[in-house]
Amino acid sequence: MFELRNVSRRFGNKLAVDSVTLDIPQGQMVGVIGRSGAGKSTLLRMINRLADPSSGSIHFSGVEVSKLTGRALRSWQRDCAMIFQQFNLVPRLDVLTNVMLGRLNHRSTVMSLLSVFTREERIQAIAALERLGIEQTALQMAGTLSGGQQQRVAICRALMQQPKMMLADEPIASLDPLNAKIVMDALRDINEREGITVITNLHTLDTARNYCERIVGMAAGKVVFDGKPADLTAAAVKEIYGTDKDGAGIDESMTSTSINIADPAAQAAATESAGPQPLALAGL
Repeated sequence: MFELRNVSRRFGNKLAVDSVTLDIPQGQMVGVIGRSGAGKSTLLRMINRLADPSSGSIHFSGVEVSKLTGRALRSWQRDCAMIFQQFNLVPRLDVLTNVMLGRLNHRSTVMSLLSVFTREERIQAIAALERLGIEQTALQMAGTLSGGQQQRVAICRALMQQPKMMLADEPIASLDPLNAKIVMDALRDINEREGITVITNLHTLDTARNYCERIVGMAAGKVVFDGKPADLTAAAVKEIYGTDKDGAGIDESMTSTSINIADPAAQAAATESAGPQPLALAGL
């Protein structure tokens, strides 16, 4: 069980995260949604301890993560892998080496400084690349890859950590719909096959509904929704995202990546361009 208890984070006078309390069982896939500035990224950074809570506590399997220091903190950051929107790869290193960097917290300081990796680690890295379908890029410089490929490399690096939890901070925000699907399919596969808890920040509601068994909605640093995708009603979406100056909520189709949305005008145009139907097909 992963637990947050009244966790808050201040930046000067700004309260970025405000008294968040959550219980997340092992193996859940959780989507965190909300407007820019709602506190989503800050929440994930506190979980990974890239930022410290101003108040409250974070616990994992009975250990208070928010108090860890030194080696114990490094072990937690190994167990709680982080995937960033901007990938955070080393552009001038090849893909295989970037993936193997995920083993650094498992190795001695000397081995890490010398960048000496074992045969087993190389095999494990290649297996991760094959799993994500990019093994052919193993010897390319990471900086030469497309955004979608780089995000898959980042997932491979996270897998090399052999984590107990995986955090993804807007992992598809800069990707086209096809690469977004590949990345989300990979995260769901990791969640289902390894039973690893996955918490991911998302901007598209259809993605959150399709991939996450639980959705947490944040507004102004607070959790204002916590439930199943089916419970994410129009009223709940309005509470998370607010309204425009005329009081209207968001139009979900404007943020959707779905290619299956029917367009009545396009369907009518297609029917008209097809010309008159044969009598048999017209039912006459």
